[in-house]
Amino acid sequence: MKALIGMSGGVDSSVAAYLMLQQGYACEGATMQLYTGQDTGCCDTSAVADAGAVAARLGIPFHVLDLSREFRSRVMDHFASSYESGLTPNPCVECNRHLKFGKFLQSALALGCDCIVTGHYARIRQTADRYLLCKAVDEAKDQTYFLYSLTQHQLRHTRFPLGELTKAEARAIAEQQGF
Repeated sequence: MKALIGMSGGVDSSVAAYLMLQQGYACEGATMQLYTGQDTGCCDTSAVADAGAVAARLGIPFHVLDLSREFRSRVMDHFASSYESGLTPNPCVECNRHLKFGKFLQSALALGCDCIVTGHYARIRQTADRYLLCKAVDEAKDQTYFLYSLTQHQLRHTRFPLGELTKAEARAIAEQQGF
């Protein structure tokens, strides 16, 4: 099995990549570049550099996916117009829906990957006829509320290795691995 790891350079995505390698997956890393030439703290140029360094440390190929146009139209513009209309939009939900589990997944499949992997604290269970999004073991870190809109196709092609861990366990693995 081949996996494209969504990497931010942070603890959670680094541990997710490590765990997938330990499970025998052929892994490649990728970062979504959401801004061009700006340092904002979220998927910016320093995050790209950090993620690339972790991928190099793990010995896996690394890609930068420029999704800045899609981020502006699908997340930022949507947020602004919704907010101006008196709504309270959640940009993380839109980013997950359209970018992480939309464009990122499309890129993974185009690269010949079977699945994408993220550092979200959530779990996926397969029943006889469908996939279920389930809360993480660490309820204090559970992120399923950001992921409620995932489709069956997206769930089938996604892995959340941190869903079975607590944040403390993930940090311990990161420390052991020098992340």
